[in-house]
Amino acid sequence: MRLAFISDIHGNAVALDAVLEDIRKKAVDRIMVLGDLCYRGPEPKRALERVRALHTEVIKGNADAWTVRGVRPGEAPDQALEMMNRERHWIVSQLAQEDIDYLDGLPTELQLQVEGVSIHAFHATPDSLFEIVLPGTEEAQLKAKLMSGADADVYIYAHIHRPYVRFIDGKVLMNIGSVGLPFDGMAKASYGILEIEAGAIRTSIERVPFEVEQVVKQYEEAGYPNAEMMSRVVRNGRIN
Repeated sequence: MRLAFISDIHGNAVALDAVLEDIRKKAVDRIMVLGDLCYRGPEPKRALERVRALHTEVIKGNADAWTVRGVRPGEAPDQALEMMNRERHWIVSQLAQEDIDYLDGLPTELQLQVEGVSIHAFHATPDSLFEIVLPGTEEAQLKAKLMSGADADVYIYAHIHRPYVRFIDGKVLMNIGSVGLPFDGMAKASYGILEIEAGAIRTSIERVPFEVEQVVKQYEEAGYPNAEMMSRVVRNGRIN
């Protein structure tokens, strides 16, 4: 069984198109989506429609919560709050109420059993949509923050836009990065593949090129409120 985990699309439907085509070529059996579907991208509606057309498991991310109810103090730097909520207002203007209701109703975690292998997937941590746990975090903290919510063989999360795989106490910990807004300096979409066969487990991080300048043009032509900054992120694969 070959499973693809995608997340953090952030309204970048061009990158999502490229990832879904790559997944098709790799003959993946199932796709799971770990949140952050619409917010901060130039095509929130099309990105959401493409995800929903997969007819698969989808969970909520922090940016989905922001789309539903706005960005609150303490959830982002104070100096960014006004602009981030302007962006949120623009995103909501592109969606229907039914889309907002869909995002609001998403679950926050996913537990799977695949050929005897247990998988626990969530957006940021099992207890939070917002907490940031980076790749260099000490092992004890990774276990406490990411691997204590359920007993599993494989733990998969997203949120930080920096993919990695670590092996801790005989368990697999995997961050799948971001489809739409990678932050690790590589301006290519990221997603993860988990392959399970007769108890054996293989993991891989896939990096997929997409038409970056097309996305930049979309930000500009759509009148996106924070087009200059978001174009820079897409071009450089970094948030700063």
